[in-house]
Parts: sequence; C-alpha cells; structure tokens
Amino acid sequence: MKIVVIGAKGMLGRDLLIACGKAGISVAGYDLPELDITAKDRGLDKLPTCDWLVNCAAYTDVDGAESHRDLAFAVNGDGARNVAEWCAGRNVPLLHISTDYVFDGNGTTPYKEDDPVRPLSVYGESKLAGEVAVQKAGARHLIVRTQSLFGVNGRNFVRSILARVEKNLPLKVVTDQVSCPTYTGHLAGAIVRLLNTDRRGIVHVSASGSCSWHEFACAIMERTNPGVVVQPTTSAEFKALARRPVYSVLDKTRYESWTGQKMPLWQTGLDAYLAELDHGLH
Repeated sequence: MKIVVIGAKGMLGRDLLIACGKAGISVAGYDLPELDITAKDRGLDKLPTCDWLVNCAAYTDVDGAESHRDLAFAVNGDGARNVAEWCAGRNVPLLHISTDYVFDGNGTTPYKEDDPVRPLSVYGESKLAGEVAVQKAGARHLIVRTQSLFGVNGRNFVRSILARVEKNLPLKVVTDQVSCPTYTGHLAGAIVRLLNTDRRGIVHVSASGSCSWHEFACAIMERTNPGVVVQPTTSAEFKALARRPVYSVLDKTRYESWTGQKMPLWQTGLDAYLAELDHGLH
C-alpha cells in the first residue's frame, strides 16, 4: 500500500508518517511551501499516484478563525474541496480529518456520526464546509472526526500549560467544557487501522474516556508538577473569542466495530506524550 499525507509537517501528519513507517506502509508526505491546497495549481498535480490520500492540512486556530474567516474557509473548505476533486479525478480514496466542533455541544450523551451538526464558531463552520465539499466531490472518502489533539510536533493544550508553569504564571482553566483529549500518536495508529478497512462515510475517532479541560490540566500537573494548583474558571469568565461546545464527547462505537479495537484512554495518551517529551523527540 502507498499513502500520501498532506499536512505532513503538522502534529498529526508527523505522527502519521511514523505510524505508516512502523506498519511497513510506503508513505510520502507533503506540506507548505511545496504544496498549497488552497490553489489547484500549487502542487496537487505533482502528487504521485497512491492507494490512499490522507488530508491532515487544516487551519486550526479556533480563536484566530473568528477574525480570519476567509483564510479558515480557504484552507478548511476550499482546500478540502480541491483535494477531494483531485482524488475524484484519479479514483484515489480520500481520508479527510474533521472535528467535534461541527457539533453545538448541547447534548448530554456522546455524539454519533449521524447526529445533527450545528457549529458555534467560524472554525467549526469551515470544517463542516470541508466535510460537505468532500462528500460532494465524488471521491470514495472516509471522514474522520476527532478532537482536542495533542502531540510533540505542534502547539497544544499540554504544552501551553507546561509553559505557563515554567514561567510561574497562574493556571486558570475552564470546568464547563468536556471533551476527549487525544494523543496524535494514538490517532495516527487508528488511522492506519482504518486505511486497512474497506469503509467509507464518517467515523468518530478520539481517546476513550472524557474530562473537562480543568480535569485535564490537573492530570498534567499531577504528573509533572505535583502541588501546583489549577484554579477553576468558566467559559463565561474566560471570554475566548470563539464559542466552544460545552459537551463534545464523540461516540467511538462505529470505529470499534470496524476495527475491533478500542481507543486508549486519554490518560494513557497523556502518559505517552509526556514520555515522548522526556525522550527529547520534539
């Protein structure tokens, strides 16, 4: 099997290249500046033939998207369409990465793939536009919705918390947003499993278990700086630019039935991430 990964320099893309290598899969990675998915004439036609194309490229600055709507939609909407049309024209299956932020978070049970979508933010709207574009392009496709990613090759919540502690800055983290923080090393392994299935449609893949961001921050401190207090706050007090879903836990039943595997707990992912940091692989 030969895989092409777009967005290969990013947090997930980097781990996916590693996971493919460990699985003995031939993989080629592309990213800016040699490939810009926002324009069809900026590298897409130079991509090699492959058995799967995985699109990890995305504009992921949730708050930044509120003031950079055009850029968010150019990458997450138009870019996704360009990639999907490239795949459709060459009969190449596409695995596209999406997000829990397509949901409004008003539910109280884990979101299934066919639950109604209603994004609250520009970022969520742009990612939903990408999903729709992929579905309309005509390529065989698999849309993987995931959430709250952290890994060694990019900005993430864990790194931000550790940086604040290092600078002796206070920690105030929201208690009223519940998610499934997901280690990109584990997500990359799950994607490799999905590439070996003959499936299409939408599938949810994120860590098992769930927690609030405050609980996640406390777990980080317990493992790295015992005794450091994480002050609780609320979304209303925090006043982020973009609205976040209050509850966006994803239901992984479909993934588990397709692969016969359960995703590791978020705590296991946190331990693996911290171990990777300790070994200097960043």
